[in-house]
Amino acid sequence: MTDLKGKNVPNRLSKKEQLDRIIRVDHAGEYGAVRIYEGQLAVFGDNHPMSDTIKHMKEQEDVHLERFNKLVREYNARPTVITPIWHAAGFALGAGTALMGTKAAMACTEAVEEVIDKHYAEQIESLDDDEGALAETLEQFRQEEIEHREIAIANGAQETPGHGLLYGAIKLGVKAVIKVAERI
Repeated sequence: MTDLKGKNVPNRLSKKEQLDRIIRVDHAGEYGAVRIYEGQLAVFGDNHPMSDTIKHMKEQEDVHLERFNKLVREYNARPTVITPIWHAAGFALGAGTALMGTKAAMACTEAVEEVIDKHYAEQIESLDDDEGALAETLEQFRQEEIEHREIAIANGAQETPGHGLLYGAIKLGVKAVIKVAERI
């Protein structure tokens, strides 16, 4: 069996299975990101000083989600079955961190986007030349996720009381969700 670059790798997924995983997990992740921002906006409302910034990031995530909705169909990929869980969990994570304050909401964004940046970079590296369009899409979205992380840091994410604990817990949770979404 070979990986997406054509290298022989024992006990690895076929190219179709790898692409299915990439599309499935990224679709779930973008859905979760939209829900996180919806949760934050539900708490902050329209008049909070961060609302316009969060709306901007959510609008970019909406575009990402719409693109992955199309990719699910184009690649005939199976969406994850955990979408209903992520629907509630993403919103709860966004609302919960917003209830802790602006800096905690930004720490949530920082942690999520840190994981997603690395995740997208690994996926791009794994793609073969014949998947250039998908690689370009992932790189564009990766750059926007980096922008979100930088916005979060500029808005006090790292000044959150207990930042290391909150940041670490969210990163761990995102990594776990990625592993689950890849498989189911």
